[in-house]
Amino acid sequence: MVDLQTQYLRIKPEIDEAIQHVLNTTAFIQGKDVSVFADALSTFLGGTPVVPCANGTDALQIALMALNAKPGDEVILPVHTYVATAEVLALLGLKPVFVEVDDNTFNVDVKALEAKVTAKTFAIVPVHLYGQCADMEPILALAAKHKLHVIEDAAQALGAVYTFADGTKRKAGTMGTIGTTSFFPTKNLGCFGDGGAIFTNDKALAEKIKMIASHGQKVKYHHEIVGVNSRLDTLQAAILNVKLKYLPEYEASRKDVAKYYDEHLAGISQLKLPARTQNSTHVFHQYTVQVVKGDRDHFKHYLEEKGIPTMIYYPVPLHLQNAYRQPGIGEGAFPITERLSRTVISLPIHTELPTEQLAYITSTIKAYFAA
Repeated sequence: MVDLQTQYLRIKPEIDEAIQHVLNTTAFIQGKDVSVFADALSTFLGGTPVVPCANGTDALQIALMALNAKPGDEVILPVHTYVATAEVLALLGLKPVFVEVDDNTFNVDVKALEAKVTAKTFAIVPVHLYGQCADMEPILALAAKHKLHVIEDAAQALGAVYTFADGTKRKAGTMGTIGTTSFFPTKNLGCFGDGGAIFTNDKALAEKIKMIASHGQKVKYHHEIVGVNSRLDTLQAAILNVKLKYLPEYEASRKDVAKYYDEHLAGISQLKLPARTQNSTHVFHQYTVQVVKGDRDHFKHYLEEKGIPTMIYYPVPLHLQNAYRQPGIGEGAFPITERLSRTVISLPIHTELPTEQLAYITSTIKAYFAA
């Protein structure tokens, strides 16, 4: 699905030099590369302060801790997303409130959001799924109306740009109260292990987030608030410093792959190709199609037999996961998400996908549906 080895080999001298520098200095924890990367990513995001952390899940938990979420508070999130979004809520004693997603973009259905707001609602987490932003303008307006926080999970859409009605453009993760991301190796900007970051335009909040990520301390051994131990290690920061320079190039490569799929899979009635929203660019963390006619799992098995990897995000919706079942919310509660869990399949998309492989993938798909 992602050719990380070829991507590494293309920039091997720079990566190796960055790693060797860290080894030479032996500043493995909170070395200079961490702050250098935070500043570079902040610049990439348009000046929003960045606090690196250990992973994307920690980023979400720290964000909620920084906003003083209390047990029993409700947080609205799309039901079609990775488990981490709900997991941190459960760990903090918060109540996940699931909402349906849009059939075309896979992002949260904005029209369904307001009905989920109650007196206990604390925040909305609009996950920017597969590479494009959720419709943030009405989400932010709804949040302002009900005095709610907005925590953007931008792990799959780093670099995507949202355009507001007045022409203002903002990058994913910089529009809400707090934004979060992951640097898991397969992400558009990925390190060689785990890593994450938290963004906010509120400088005081950024300082609090930084404290929480470091055991609640601003000065060593002086713990002002309850925190956690969540640090981006220096080796990963050094790697990310190199790869961040290539992120626009990586984005362009992914868009080229998506364009090829669009052109060569068009007209296959059994497939529904991924839609683009009018107000967000798409950085194509995934290229996810729907098998609207036929057996998705049979199609997946066929592609595997032909040597073509695929992934299904996500085969079991959150509301049907044993860990997150809620009374009165069972099968049939979210029909769109439940249908997506049976029909979506993501095709290979990454920065090193040559035209020859794309031609093989698309011709194999055409042959399957022509049979």
